[in-house]
Amino acid sequence: MTARKTWQDYGREWLDTLVVAISVAMAFRAYFYEPFKIPTGSMQETLWGYHTDSTAEKGAWDVFPLSVLKWAVTGSRTVDWTAPVSGQVRCIPRQDGFATVKVGTSDETWSLPTDACRALHGKYVRAGETLWKGAITTGDFIFVNRWKWNFVQPKDDEVMIFSTTGIRDLPQGTHYIKRMKARPGETYALEHPVPGRPSVVTMGADEYFACGDNFNNSFDSRYWGTVPRGNLRGCASFVFWPFTGWRIIK
Repeated sequence: MTARKTWQDYGREWLDTLVVAISVAMAFRAYFYEPFKIPTGSMQETLWGYHTDSTAEKGAWDVFPLSVLKWAVTGSRTVDWTAPVSGQVRCIPRQDGFATVKVGTSDETWSLPTDACRALHGKYVRAGETLWKGAITTGDFIFVNRWKWNFVQPKDDEVMIFSTTGIRDLPQGTHYIKRMKARPGETYALEHPVPGRPSVVTMGADEYFACGDNFNNSFDSRYWGTVPRGNLRGCASFVFWPFTGWRIIK
């Protein structure tokens, strides 16, 4: 006669299943496709970081709970913020593509993509006046192909993700995404050279040159040098969210 299962037995089975599922997911992420978020606009218009549209107005889809569904599908939300006190606006940049916004002596804060802060910083507003309104759209979420470069060599113009560890003048322990412009041994005549810096560069062994597609808003190899082969994480594969922006990355 088969013993009757207890709640503890069912609990152990579910726990075993959960552990296996997590292990498979972690292995998939480590060796095949890893999710990556685009925080800034350095790769626009190939890939979009957090960005804003100050002309957008609130509509029926911007009222809860429809606003949650809208954000889940499009990654966009429309806001209309008013100043709690009179005072000067301060925008404090962060490392995630946002700036923390404060007004005068108020402790209240807002998070706003840096592209919207250029005209806002230093502005004087009165209590109750519109501080900022418009649509804030989340940056693209992509999958990084971790296995491809184990079998074939990277190619020029591929979108590359790399670790900043050990690269001088970059924040350590994070990752950047840029387009590969030159590989080991290649000479590259820069399309958008930086004044006072070389306009033609030659790659050494295991060196890669990385530039953002948005040259006017990209801190890339033109400023800080090359990317070592050991820092390459993988190539960008496709955008998986927002759902309205699904596409293969080229």
